[in-house]
Amino acid sequence: MNKYELALVISPAIEEEARTEVAAKVQALIERFGGKIEKVDDWGKRRLAYEIKKVNEGFFSFITFEAPATAPAEIESRVRIMEDVLRYLIVRKEA
Repeated sequence: MNKYELALVISPAIEEEARTEVAAKVQALIERFGGKIEKVDDWGKRRLAYEIKKVNEGFFSFITFEAPATAPAEIESRVRIMEDVLRYLIVRKEA
């Protein structure tokens, strides 16, 4: 099992209820592919360095988790098609 960190930028155009639902779906994906969530760090609404889909702001969330080596590719393929996720990035953390 490797340690990973997932950075999510969620669209500010959706309501808070929908935003927590998107975050819950992503966490469920991690657990579905054998991951164990260690920490969820919500940064709230922040200004983006550049526009993404004509949007200047987004809600940032960082999820630290442990998972098998095959999990990040599976998670990325599911997160990629989520409409409310502006950007995502999974990086492997050094132990």
